[in-house]
Amino acid sequence: MERTVYVNGNYVPESEARISVFDRGFLFADGVYEVTSVLNGKLVDFAGHLRRLHRSLGELKMAMPCSDDELLKIHRALVEKNAVSEGLVYLQITRGAADRDFLFPAQATPTLMLFTQARSVIDSPLAKRGARVITVEDLRWGRRDIKTVQLLYPSMAKMIAHERGVDDAWLVKDGAVTEGTSNNAYIVTQDGTIVTRDLSSDILAGITRAAVLKCARELQMKVEERPFTVEEALRAREAFSSSATGFVCPVVEIDGTAVGDGQPGPVAMRLRQAYIEESLKAAI
Repeated sequence: MERTVYVNGNYVPESEARISVFDRGFLFADGVYEVTSVLNGKLVDFAGHLRRLHRSLGELKMAMPCSDDELLKIHRALVEKNAVSEGLVYLQITRGAADRDFLFPAQATPTLMLFTQARSVIDSPLAKRGARVITVEDLRWGRRDIKTVQLLYPSMAKMIAHERGVDDAWLVKDGAVTEGTSNNAYIVTQDGTIVTRDLSSDILAGITRAAVLKCARELQMKVEERPFTVEEALRAREAFSSSATGFVCPVVEIDGTAVGDGQPGPVAMRLRQAYIEESLKAAI
């Protein structure tokens, strides 16, 4: 059964969706995206994703193709049309179609495209067993704070991890972990402090990251936002990642070395539970 997708004002079967060959997202990766989780047919932290979308568009001087209310209606319509109880809605906005030129076109109509993916996000086998990761040098461009569709290097790093028989890669710059290929990275020190890199152009300001840190503080857990080294991660009691589709996922191995006792840790699992409970209550 085909999904219904949204392209520039129309809901169409996925096999009939069309984007111009001159679209700058295709030619230059000149576009941004957001991924919003769906739980019980409702959207998780839509307001947070919307705020970040506006920021990304502003940083690239790109126009918003519709109102915020219209965008919410499109999300909800796709969830309903595709009967998604649990999964995600992917949104992408590009600068639009124009003849190929490195300069931004003076006039172009933005391309707006959305689709859904149904998947189990609460009952995750990976979260239950914990992820195994390797470290890879961070060779991405310097504006990682903008959520662009420029994802080739993270894809390459994921493939390196896959080829080595593990689940993911953590990216490293000057000896310190920046983030995962598609998630924010954390460790729990031996004294129980949660450490994650502070916000800057080095990492994406994760919407799930903000919610998880809020949960941690409400649970009276100590949090430090600062860089941590690979060596610190290898000595940590626990490690985990966060993302819109992975929620909180324990990390049990880094570069072949077990983290802690090599099992999902209590801090990560408690935060995962708290985040899911809060998301179920607040989803719209």
